[in-house]
Amino acid sequence: MERQSPIFSVFVYAAALLLAAIILAPILWLFVMSISSAADLSAKPLNWWPEEIDLSRYRLLLSTIENSAGAAFTASLFNSLKVAGMATLAAIAVAIPAAWAVSRTSNVSWSLYAVIATYMLPPVALAVPLYMGLAYLGLLNSVFGLALVYLTILAPFTTWLLKSGFDSIPKEIESAAMIDGARLDQILRLITLPLAAPVMATSALFAFLLAWDEFFYALLFTSDLRAKTLTVAISDLAGGRVSDYGLIATAGVLAALPPVLIGLVMQRALISGLTSGGVKG
Repeated sequence: MERQSPIFSVFVYAAALLLAAIILAPILWLFVMSISSAADLSAKPLNWWPEEIDLSRYRLLLSTIENSAGAAFTASLFNSLKVAGMATLAAIAVAIPAAWAVSRTSNVSWSLYAVIATYMLPPVALAVPLYMGLAYLGLLNSVFGLALVYLTILAPFTTWLLKSGFDSIPKEIESAAMIDGARLDQILRLITLPLAAPVMATSALFAFLLAWDEFFYALLFTSDLRAKTLTVAISDLAGGRVSDYGLIATAGVLAALPPVLIGLVMQRALISGLTSGGVKG
């Protein structure tokens, strides 16, 4: 193996540290703001670390007292989990057969690109027809209705990602199984899907993150705690004349925890899928 020059190694590590600092610095500052008192946040010059750690905002937002800010926040948190979870599961269920069909039938690949082209439209252009459709079905201010809207966003994206995973699986493996008498459902369940597990995990993770972070449609199609999601609840904290930036930062920290935990779980699933499955020569 060729030995890398020390200068190149130092450059690589320096670039990695710079990238990590750029990514982690805003997150670290968000956490510092969440544990800083109002006096520390308004002090001049600014205190980069609070003189006294204040955890009262975490207790406030995690409380379940009726008609409190904590009750509204926790209700919105569970709404986001339900909406993002339902939309992700539905998107994966729709995307698996669609992506496999497009991957194995090149004549219909144009349909996928035509659907993805709809992403060129601004979300506001679809707001009125989606609103009218949900109103007709009686699904306004409903977690199910919002999940249905998110499905229209996530399905083309997950289909595109899964297609790239199916493309990397040789068709000859499926043909050999078909010659041996395997049915189509057996080929997908026992051969294709296990080999595509890494890209399926990646697709599910990105779909969940897209649904978790969505704000525009959640603002338009929800009105109270029956369906209001976390992004809308956080915006409500900044809606008054005087905003508690520490409280907003605390809500941001708590809102980031579920995707981080799910990402860690999905990361283990990705590693397992990459190392356990394979094609033997």
